[in-house]
Amino acid sequence: MKPNIFDIATKELNQDAFITWLLKFADPKYQSANQKLNTCGKTFVTQLIKKQLSTFDEQINKVEAGRQWENIDVWAEINEKYLIIIEDKINSSHHSNQLSRYKENAEKWCKNNNYKEPICIYLKTGNESQSRLSQIEKNGYSIFSRLDFINLLNEFKDINNDIFIDFYERLKRIEKSNNEFENKIIKDWNGNDWQGFFQFLEKEIPIENWDYVNNASGGFWNAVLNWDYWNIYPAYIQLEEGKLCFKISTDPNELDLPENLTRGEIRNHLHKLIMNQAKNSGFENIKRPTRFGNGNYMTVAIVNREDWLGKENETIDKENIVKTLTEYVNFLRTIIVEPQKNVI
Repeated sequence: MKPNIFDIATKELNQDAFITWLLKFADPKYQSANQKLNTCGKTFVTQLIKKQLSTFDEQINKVEAGRQWENIDVWAEINEKYLIIIEDKINSSHHSNQLSRYKENAEKWCKNNNYKEPICIYLKTGNESQSRLSQIEKNGYSIFSRLDFINLLNEFKDINNDIFIDFYERLKRIEKSNNEFENKIIKDWNGNDWQGFFQFLEKEIPIENWDYVNNASGGFWNAVLNWDYWNIYPAYIQLEEGKLCFKISTDPNELDLPENLTRGEIRNHLHKLIMNQAKNSGFENIKRPTRFGNGNYMTVAIVNREDWLGKENETIDKENIVKTLTEYVNFLRTIIVEPQKNVI
């Protein structure tokens, strides 16, 4: 393979530049420069608008586009009538109230300039959990995903332009690596495989969230399968790459700790409940952790990787994994939700 500029220039600012470049090409004045790129740009504009205005069918007669207006990553004015704002993300996520602030600024501008309501787009070429994307949609944004982008560019794959080709090829490689977990032996999994696996899971069973935990030990990908309550304490199952962990939260931001109980006492009580019930219910793969922590979020029991995901030299059995994880979540709920005698 030849060097790919987007393998070198990996920052979101460089992706912003490509998006702006393609939007600019949608203006009719660039048709003579490259007719196929002009058509691709127009199709891109149309798809973005139709994310929020499904009946849009106007011709694209004028496009102005740029970056970093009111801290918005990319903006485009279409036909002196529509404003598109794009929050562009690769691997990072939105933070604080930035999306609401951008939308409010765009709405004010549109009102002052007699434009339609702004088209608000969250463009994501990396991966993000469905729970977070759903929250973004509740903020009034539509998602333009990596697959959306690949499908668009695939319509114009015969375009002979190095910038276009490099961006298209990089997106395809990211998508390919995201789906290799299905046929890769478990010991060879990396972060891309865990992301692809969690995306598969969230289509099959309810998942609270999944993301990357960055810590002093080097970090790991995790997925929280449920978030139920044992009395006042959130109790849940978390997949920490290899381990399946039964956990409890005593985070003071989530609850008021009783003065007569220590974190260790709370943790130990739930541990005993889980271990006793596991023994009685045939869940022999539930084990005691190697060591107990004493922080806000504590592991009270574990299932080793080979006992829920598969052995290291095997590929996964997706159907069996979904069944196994569902059984573990239901098992935990029978302990923490139903029997009031188990509550402290």
